[in-house]
Amino acid sequence: MKTYVAYYRVSTQKQGESGLGLEAQKNAVLSFLKCTDCIKAEFTEVESGKKDHRPQLKAAIAHAKATGSTLVIAKLDRLSRNAGFIFSLKDSGVDFICADMPDANTLTIGIFAVLAQHERELISSRTKAALEAKKAQGFKLGTPENLSEAARLKGLAVRRANAANSKENKQAIHLILSAKAEGKSFPQIVAKLNELGYLTSRGKKFGLSSVHKLYTRATVSGDAL
Repeated sequence: MKTYVAYYRVSTQKQGESGLGLEAQKNAVLSFLKCTDCIKAEFTEVESGKKDHRPQLKAAIAHAKATGSTLVIAKLDRLSRNAGFIFSLKDSGVDFICADMPDANTLTIGIFAVLAQHERELISSRTKAALEAKKAQGFKLGTPENLSEAARLKGLAVRRANAANSKENKQAIHLILSAKAEGKSFPQIVAKLNELGYLTSRGKKFGLSSVHKLYTRATVSGDAL
């Protein structure tokens, strides 16, 4: 039986602790492999995609080499937006596969990596250009008066109150709490909400983040009940 070593990456410590992002990646890998006993080890990295310091990835590669396993990831962009980093991984001698690009070859992965790095560089340059333009127009960058701590807390209270009084959120919370009591996972709850046509207070489909926020608010703070 072919064996695998799974590698997951989340961008922030908050995502790592809440399971948001991480749970979706695990589900994507399991759906792709269609097995659980074939996964011999799992490694999770909490690191920004902009950085290439990945001790957990190195550990995953080492384990894959030692066990003759294939490294599996949910999405190629979970590795890095640095083309050289992805190429060096391919040169490491470890077989790896992406659940979202199972038929990708060296050429297509290389093109994707180059495009991902180019997008990263464009975002950085656009952000810098926008800040420079604001400075040139005389805007004072930083925290303005209307974003003082008091104003920020007031705005947060208003947003929470709006969410708490939202008819859509109240309806969704009842389903979320019932589903969690039955042992359903967050991805299953998201799928059920969208299947039944529930929408968020902003008129959008539910995602893991919005469902997790409603559940936390209902069970911890009670704001939305």
